[in-house]
Amino acid sequence: MHSANPYIRTLIAYKAGKPIEETARELGLSPASIIKLASNENPIGPSPLAVRAMQDSLSRTHIYPDGAARALRERLADFHDVTMEQIVTGSGSSELITLLSMIYLNDDTNAVAAEYSFMMYKVAAQCFNAGYIPVPNKADWSHDLPAMLRAITPQTRIVYITNPTNPVGTMVHQQEIDAFMDAVPDHVLVVFDEAYIDFADEQPNTIKYVEQGKRVAVLRTFSKAYGLAGMRVGYAITRPDVANLLHRVRCAFNVSVPAQAAAMAAINDTDHLAKTVATVKEGRRQFYAALDARNIPYIPTQTNFILVNIGNGRAAFNKCLKKGVIIRPMDEYNLQEYVRITIGTKEQNERCLNVLLED
Repeated sequence: MHSANPYIRTLIAYKAGKPIEETARELGLSPASIIKLASNENPIGPSPLAVRAMQDSLSRTHIYPDGAARALRERLADFHDVTMEQIVTGSGSSELITLLSMIYLNDDTNAVAAEYSFMMYKVAAQCFNAGYIPVPNKADWSHDLPAMLRAITPQTRIVYITNPTNPVGTMVHQQEIDAFMDAVPDHVLVVFDEAYIDFADEQPNTIKYVEQGKRVAVLRTFSKAYGLAGMRVGYAITRPDVANLLHRVRCAFNVSVPAQAAAMAAINDTDHLAKTVATVKEGRRQFYAALDARNIPYIPTQTNFILVNIGNGRAAFNKCLKKGVIIRPMDEYNLQEYVRITIGTKEQNERCLNVLLED
């Protein structure tokens, strides 16, 4: 009997936020009575244009999707003022992280990332028996880019810069990024994971490095601001040679017919995007005011979630769960005192805060 690779046996799988349906079964509650503020999903749902496009596409789902997603890539290329050859779509940006790891990592290489950043980087590296070097965040919880530069070795193949970062919500700014890019060795692919960039007050220009021909991949997603988490659509903007490698290793039909249709429609609905961002920014102010009034520490955020030091994150999670409010404990990040809370609608935020802060 063949055994699994030992480095897979020791892998700790990525844990998503607790599903509504599971919570409803466990607590005997109606799913409609539960609010989920654990997975950084869009608080107002998908664009109506995207919903209509998905509905219209259903009669075509007996046909495989365009594996190369040409129409979507052309639209994204136009949107970002790059060429279609610089765009690769994936089943969420998570798939692209795995594919980049497949291309560049093995047991003789490593990846570098901030200590507090997306856990899929570590999972993807371990899938290919590569090393993983977490670099402590700065005192303000942002990436320490000079320390990340110092952590790079001749074996380093990927450096991840998550901007804004999950799970802490901080950013690094253009001047810091420019200094990093001026110094990063040529043998390293720099991956800018910008899943939450639409919520940020400042949006550094990282696509310019692709245009300059640097070894960079900029990852974006339709899961957050565009409200299509359930459709799984992400994309990379990168050099044509890197894009070509991604096309070689991706699954043949990795973005479904409804997903491609939804993304095409969502990117055109600028009103819905603006409404989403406004809802999140207003919600951030709502959380700040309530937490400040109780002198509860939190990390100011540039995302659609907030990391709150509640004292005992697991206890706060359990207390909220019993009242039908799902938030995210941070045990897996070794942040036992914290919970991460997705910014919801005004009503959802109020209910969450009432439950969280009740004595």
